[in-house]
Amino acid sequence: MKKQQLIYIASSWKNQHAVEMMTDLLEAKGHKVLSFVREAVETVGRESLTFTGKGFDAWVESPGGQEKFIYDTCSARVANVVVYIGPSGADAWAEVGVAYGERVTILGLWSKGEAIGLNRRMVQWFRDYRELLAKVDEIAEKSKAKR
Repeated sequence: MKKQQLIYIASSWKNQHAVEMMTDLLEAKGHKVLSFVREAVETVGRESLTFTGKGFDAWVESPGGQEKFIYDTCSARVANVVVYIGPSGADAWAEVGVAYGERVTILGLWSKGEAIGLNRRMVQWFRDYRELLAKVDEIAEKSKAKR
């Protein structure tokens, strides 16, 4: 049995369904996924997702926004692998930067409209999700062999 990987998916809420599907695929392979989508819905609560009628900036400054920030950045830092699904915005790229700084392996699904410049070099890119999943399995096998 291969070693379970701890994986964080960095992406945008506009890619929510892709994040949920990737989470399901990775978990079906036995990996543990730290899901910003699941965390927001289950822990922070649906009320925070609607920004409680105060607007996005007010939510960012709220305790719920602080809690979400800590979850996302800590998850990117402690994961064995970060999977980036694009195109995404500044928050997902900041999470990629956190992971890169911690020497976490970063795998990305390239998509049209990806606006990142030089910092794309932080990521090992894939154009097919199946190839990305195979790479996660390869990393897990290598990790198991090191034990």
